[in-house]
Amino acid sequence: MEHSYGLSIPRTLDEACDPDRLALIVYDMQVGVLNQIPDADQVVAKVVQTVEAAREGGFRVFYLRHMGIPNEVSGSARLRTAMLWQRLDKVAEVVPMFLRDSPGFELDPRLTPSSAEMVFDKITMSAFVGTPLELVLRDCAIDSFAIVGVAMEVGIEPTCRHAADLGFLPIVVADACGAGHQGAAERSLESLRFAGDSLITDTETICPLLSAGGK
Repeated sequence: MEHSYGLSIPRTLDEACDPDRLALIVYDMQVGVLNQIPDADQVVAKVVQTVEAAREGGFRVFYLRHMGIPNEVSGSARLRTAMLWQRLDKVAEVVPMFLRDSPGFELDPRLTPSSAEMVFDKITMSAFVGTPLELVLRDCAIDSFAIVGVAMEVGIEPTCRHAADLGFLPIVVADACGAGHQGAAERSLESLRFAGDSLITDTETICPLLSAGGK
């Protein structure tokens, strides 16, 4: 740990894995999202393993869910993206996805937040836009987080890049992050590695550190 100007600056994974400064973010592990991931069962198993380790070590756990909104209250950017993703030419053909209380919106039943954990809903790709996540983390004196979930190339990379600009240290648990397009996911990871403001690890490495509570 580097100490300077009254700050403790973590540079390695084991230095960052302190429950006083790190939380776990579980990103979009929803039924309707996982249905689009070819290796969903393996991803769920890795995420569950990481959550259990974080609980054992006393780390705070936050879940994000992607929430769709009806077409009637969607703006032009949202409708344009929906047409692109659904490969449509007409707004009238867009089917709103992940509406609140729809079956696909719910978290996978193998991931049940405890009474001591929090779920935030979002309508953006970055977990920090339009949610209380930043406020809650800062109020808890959290300055770093490990992130697991789906999808690497759609939401996890934007969340990590945004978080770094906000002054957080993101830690990507790569084998606990699923993808809809493996090639795009690999490019996202390489881009994060190149930028250097995120740490990249795997469940085998981080879970013992989480279980031990940073000791």
